[in-house]
Amino acid sequence: MNKLLFYILLSVVLVAAVQCAKSSSSGANTTGSGGSTARFAIQGNYLYTVDKSNLKVFNISDLANPVLKNTVPVGFEIETIYPFKDKLFIGSTSVVHIFSVDDPEHPQKLSTAISPEVLRRCDPVVAKDTVAYATLRTNSTCGGTQSILAAYDIKNITNPVQKATYPVSEPYGLGYADTALYVCDRNGLFVFNIKNAFTPQLSKKFTDGWYLDVIPYNNTLICQVQDGLTLYDITNCMNPTLITKIK
Repeated sequence: MNKLLFYILLSVVLVAAVQCAKSSSSGANTTGSGGSTARFAIQGNYLYTVDKSNLKVFNISDLANPVLKNTVPVGFEIETIYPFKDKLFIGSTSVVHIFSVDDPEHPQKLSTAISPEVLRRCDPVVAKDTVAYATLRTNSTCGGTQSILAAYDIKNITNPVQKATYPVSEPYGLGYADTALYVCDRNGLFVFNIKNAFTPQLSKKFTDGWYLDVIPYNNTLICQVQDGLTLYDITNCMNPTLITKIK
């Protein structure tokens, strides 16, 4: 039931973003907020989904009649997708693929981000300004021996470079609000200060359970936890305060 609740909330957030995009008079793309472990994302009038090896593009101008417009091969063991401006960050168990959606129906691959420390891992990813963050988890499913939070310089989007790492025990999804980066872990929720983008500093820990993914939405942090949902007020982004727990 916890996954169902989380994805119902995710769907509501994304649908709200679609409606906002349609009502915008500027014509600019509006990106929905979503979890970093999501397998679908919305940019303007397009829905992007990933399976194990492909990126699929749907035109959702008519929400009642979505139309499949394109299927783009990406690679192997694709897990997650995250939209940022006119880019898609697609995480696999080995790399992060970065695609441009300047032409929304024909995504073009720009580059691949690789962490030299971890040869095989699970890759939730988010992007902010000229930096992308990924949690690189190694365990019995993902393989490898080291788990880290990695920061990539994406100023040159065709040549992303890992600039920093921070050791974490068993990380999962992540998200950000302003200068706060929220990292889910089997041992709790970690809040990093990313005012200096490439030197994340651990600011606060919540050690009340297994956190799986987060959606920062307005001033609320929606957290998927092992036994349900936890909601925090993040009006002060560096100091989340508990609103409620839903089980």
